[in-house]
Amino acid sequence: AVQLVESGGGSAQAGGSLRLSCTASGFTFADSDMAWYRQVPGNECELVSRISDDGSQVYADSVKGRFTISRDKILNTAYLQMDNLKEEDTAEYYCVARSTKFGAFGFSRLRFCEDEINYWGKGTQVTVSS
Repeated sequence: AVQLVESGGGSAQAGGSLRLSCTASGFTFADSDMAWYRQVPGNECELVSRISDDGSQVYADSVKGRFTISRDKILNTAYLQMDNLKEEDTAEYYCVARSTKFGAFGFSRLRFCEDEINYWGKGTQVTVSS
């Protein structure tokens, strides 16, 4: 069975850092695109960053220059390094995997952090306070 297990969430002060990890199993990690989404209750689910199977990265404008996505194909793990955190980064963060046959993750927002195409983790909460 496919599993995406996030870790590393928690609380941080504004200006601080957190590193999220996502350990994957049950599918071919090396041939999949990986992404991090986030959602605040009452808001739509939005793409934060994605990394393709060839390592190319894309970021939402709101996190450019502050967040870094990476992946380790030996450990089957994806990461999101979050630096210079802001209060508006507070959200539930989800690790997501997609087969490359479906094309790249887009920036269209979702009502909920779930769909029938991608594999989703259960989420990890990030809370940033001033």
